Amino acid sequence: MNWQALIPLIGLLLIIFGVGIWAGKFIKSSNTFLQEYFLGGRNMGGFVLAMTMTATYGSASSFIGGPGVAYNEGLGWVLLAMSQVVTGYFVLMILGKKFAIVTRKYNAVTMVDFLKERYKSKWVVLLSALSIIIFLFSAMAAQWIGGARLIESLVGISYTSALFIFALSVLIYVTIGGFRAVALTDAIQGTIMFVGTLILLIAVVIAGGGISAIMTDLSTENPNLITPFGADGSLTPTYVSSFWILVGVGVVALPQIAVRAMSYKSARSMHRALIIGTIVVGFIMLNMHLIGVFARPVLPGIEVGDKVMPLIALEVLPNWLAGVVLAAPMAAIMSTVDSLLLLVSSSIVKDLYLNYVRPDASHVKVKRLSIGITAVLGIIIFIMALNPPDLIIWLNLFAFGGLEAAFIWPIVMGLYWKKGNKYGALASMVVGVGLYILSESFFPQPLGLHSVVLPIVLSFVAYVVASFSTQKRHI
Repeated sequence: MNWQALIPLIGLLLIIFGVGIWAGKFIKSSNTFLQEYFLGGRNMGGFVLAMTMTATYGSASSFIGGPGVAYNEGLGWVLLAMSQVVTGYFVLMILGKKFAIVTRKYNAVTMVDFLKERYKSKWVVLLSALSIIIFLFSAMAAQWIGGARLIESLVGISYTSALFIFALSVLIYVTIGGFRAVALTDAIQGTIMFVGTLILLIAVVIAGGGISAIMTDLSTENPNLITPFGADGSLTPTYVSSFWILVGVGVVALPQIAVRAMSYKSARSMHRALIIGTIVVGFIMLNMHLIGVFARPVLPGIEVGDKVMPLIALEVLPNWLAGVVLAAPMAAIMSTVDSLLLLVSSSIVKDLYLNYVRPDASHVKVKRLSIGITAVLGIIIFIMALNPPDLIIWLNLFAFGGLEAAFIWPIVMGLYWKKGNKYGALASMVVGVGLYILSESFFPQPLGLHSVVLPIVLSFVAYVVASFSTQKRHI
């Protein structure tokens, strides 16, 4: 067992547990359990907001899967990944003040709360909650696999043992602390990611003999590795451009990101988060994916892409420093897992149970149920993650696309178009999700585009047509 690398990770977990226990005091003393547990009392400052968005978005697919694909595809994947730079900017600019004002007016705790009040439809709520639960299970499984892969490679234990350690760590502190613990630890984790990726990139470049030597080695192995088109030429301009819809503009519709646009305390905090978040996401994404490409000449022959990050860190850094640096992807994975766990838990408790099963449930009952369901969800995902794929990024991107196809127009048009109604929202969600699953299953990359693009376009048409055609109908 690699104790030198393991000790920094243990240190990080101890800090996170401490923050979780401290944040748990707010839950015990709060009169509004749901607001505190799921939104941190809507009191996030600019720096914390920026870092929690960055750390939540920068998940296992970015830090473990992304470099793994870059290792296989070359610089073309780095170009594609950089379309994520605008993520935080788009989310806060499009949702921004209006979303925060409206959700406060509705007293909305979750994104589905907003949809419920905006459209006044039981079916919109049920379909929304179901979409979140289905697609986020896929995303959460990806994160747990990523965390276990990292511990497995770093410590030298079996995958199952690593998965158990990761699952136990996450469940304890999320169950105790709720959203405030998530947001505060995200600020710590985002800072670790920022510094850790820079250290590792510099170490990989030095180990490879400098950038010019690395580029020469890549070109000698396969000239396509240093072009925008990928190792096998599959990254066409059409596909790369359309990918921007998935990881850039469409991120507005991801519930785990949108909920953060409800949680800041002032307009000044939002503007500060907008600037900090854009800079940090750009810096981290560029570093991580360059590390994946530059690792290829330094450590050739890695068969499982998800092991590239931990293996290259152990190769080019002293063990103790590798442990410190790998706390960054571990931090990213844990922050995303905790956010997704809370989101699915809130969908079950707040959107289904309190709305349609027991609207009069007591404060104590809601509290116990929220914590219990969060724990049960973790156990289910643990079982799902026992048999992992080689590259988790595809699980994560599948979940991204499904959520975006379901929610982008009900959220955006619901905010900005008064004539949009529940029929438009339902039509948009059914068309978007249905076409996306069909496309992913039978027609990947239709017309050379990413499979999320056409469902998003056609779900917009469905929203507008259904809303217009039902204007005279009494709702």
